[in-house]
Amino acid sequence: MTDVASTPVHTHPVLRFLRLVFGAVGLLALVWVPLHTEDLDWFNYFGYFTVLSNVLAVIVLLAGAVADPQDRGWQMFRGAVTVYMVITGIVYAVLLASIDVGMQGQWTNNVMHRVLPLILILDWVVNPPRMRISDARAVTWVWFPIVYGVYTLVRGPIVDWYPYPFIDPRTQGYLNTAIGLVVLVIAFVLICVAVNAAGRLGGRWRYGEDTHETPRGGVEREVEE
Repeated sequence: MTDVASTPVHTHPVLRFLRLVFGAVGLLALVWVPLHTEDLDWFNYFGYFTVLSNVLAVIVLLAGAVADPQDRGWQMFRGAVTVYMVITGIVYAVLLASIDVGMQGQWTNNVMHRVLPLILILDWVVNPPRMRISDARAVTWVWFPIVYGVYTLVRGPIVDWYPYPFIDPRTQGYLNTAIGLVVLVIAFVLICVAVNAAGRLGGRWRYGEDTHETPRGGVEREVEE
């Protein structure tokens, strides 16, 4: 037996307003850095995983504030971006906190590496997806960091520049770099699973154990007879 709610569930206006505020702050931080950097190399600027993940985070926050999409494709995208921001926050805290990463000011550094990662994961848990996402699907979110790593290793020797020391084979050799990247990929897979699990826990708290999105955008609860 299936009980389907007749009214679609939307994000609370307060949460949408907070998305708008933090999306605007993130956009300001992204714009602030190039505006205060002389002779900026735009390819290098967008060669940072931090910048790319924050661009995606701003898109998620602003679109979530204005349009509040609820379909499965959007929730998969939102989950992926949440993973990338969690990766950004963890990698910065563990590997980069003592390194100058060229953010042109402590406030932009804090916004990109600390504030927005926290906001994305909180938004994911407090306002989780309304359908169940399997761990197998969640693991596919790791494709972007992998593609980014390959792109960086290919481009690095051409332009003689690497965005992060842990992906720079000039200082540690290709073998150590490869081993480090394999360890990171494993860690990223675990982060994908953890973020998905956090969303499921949030979903049980908000919507009940077995809630799934219906084509109409309502909430469908499956009841076992």
